[in-house]
Amino acid sequence: MEKKLKLIWDFYGPDALPTAKHHAIHLKQFAEKENLQSTFSEFVEVEPEYAVAYLIVVESEMLKVRDALIPHRGEWHVED
Repeated sequence: MEKKLKLIWDFYGPDALPTAKHHAIHLKQFAEKENLQSTFSEFVEVEPEYAVAYLIVVESEMLKVRDALIPHRGEWHVED
Protein backbone atom coordinates (compact mmCIF):
# COMPACT_ATOMS: atom_id res chain seq x y z
CA MET A 1 0.00 0.00 0.00
CA GLU A 2 1.29 3.42 -0.96
CA LYS A 3 2.12 6.00 1.71
CA LYS A 4 -0.26 8.93 2.09
CA LEU A 5 0.39 12.59 2.78
CA LYS A 6 -1.84 15.24 4.27
CA LEU A 7 -1.44 18.52 2.38
CA ILE A 8 -2.53 21.38 4.62
CA TRP A 9 -3.72 24.95 4.10
CA ASP A 10 -3.79 27.24 7.17
CA PHE A 11 -6.33 30.03 7.69
CA TYR A 12 -6.24 32.70 10.38
CA GLY A 13 -8.58 35.40 11.61
CA PRO A 14 -12.28 35.75 12.35
CA ASP A 15 -13.24 34.10 9.04
CA ALA A 16 -10.78 31.21 9.35
CA LEU A 17 -13.37 28.47 9.89
CA PRO A 18 -15.77 29.38 7.05
CA THR A 19 -12.80 29.94 4.74
CA ALA A 20 -11.32 26.53 5.59
CA LYS A 21 -14.73 24.90 5.12
CA HIS A 22 -15.12 26.51 1.70
CA HIS A 23 -11.55 25.62 0.71
CA ALA A 24 -12.16 21.95 1.61
CA ILE A 25 -15.05 21.90 -0.87
CA HIS A 26 -12.75 23.10 -3.64
CA LEU A 27 -10.08 20.57 -2.67
CA LYS A 28 -12.60 17.76 -3.05
CA GLN A 29 -13.72 19.16 -6.42
CA PHE A 30 -10.09 19.28 -7.58
CA ALA A 31 -9.50 15.69 -6.48
CA GLU A 32 -12.58 14.51 -8.37
CA LYS A 33 -11.73 16.51 -11.50
CA GLU A 34 -8.15 15.18 -11.55
CA ASN A 35 -9.27 11.60 -10.76
CA LEU A 36 -6.94 11.35 -7.78
CA GLN A 37 -6.77 8.02 -5.98
CA SER A 38 -7.60 9.68 -2.68
CA THR A 39 -10.36 12.25 -2.49
CA PHE A 40 -10.63 12.79 1.26
CA SER A 41 -10.69 16.45 2.16
CA GLU A 42 -11.75 18.00 5.43
CA PHE A 43 -11.53 21.13 7.55
CA VAL A 44 -10.79 21.47 11.25
CA GLU A 45 -11.01 24.35 13.69
CA VAL A 46 -7.73 24.12 15.59
CA GLU A 47 -8.54 27.02 17.91
CA PRO A 48 -10.56 30.23 17.68
CA GLU A 49 -9.42 32.21 14.64
CA TYR A 50 -7.25 29.35 13.33
CA ALA A 51 -8.55 26.60 11.06
CA VAL A 52 -7.07 24.27 8.47
CA ALA A 53 -8.28 22.54 5.34
CA TYR A 54 -6.49 19.46 4.12
CA LEU A 55 -6.41 16.92 1.34
CA ILE A 56 -5.01 13.43 1.78
CA VAL A 57 -3.17 12.15 -1.29
CA VAL A 58 -1.07 9.13 -2.13
CA GLU A 59 2.66 9.76 -2.41
CA SER A 60 2.78 9.28 -6.19
CA GLU A 61 0.25 12.10 -6.72
CA MET A 62 1.73 14.54 -4.21
CA LEU A 63 3.90 16.49 -6.66
CA LYS A 64 0.99 17.02 -9.07
CA VAL A 65 -1.24 18.38 -6.29
CA ARG A 66 1.53 20.38 -4.60
CA ASP A 67 2.50 22.14 -7.82
CA ALA A 68 -1.11 22.89 -8.80
CA LEU A 69 -2.49 24.00 -5.42
CA ILE A 70 0.58 25.12 -3.41
CA PRO A 71 -0.30 23.92 0.11
CA HIS A 72 1.21 25.70 3.09
CA ARG A 73 2.67 22.50 4.49
CA GLY A 74 2.37 18.73 4.49
CA GLU A 75 2.86 15.76 6.76
CA TRP A 76 2.72 11.99 6.52
CA HIS A 77 -0.75 10.64 7.12
CA VAL A 78 -1.09 7.61 9.38
CA GLU A 79 -4.48 5.93 9.45
CA ASP A 80 -5.66 4.71 12.85
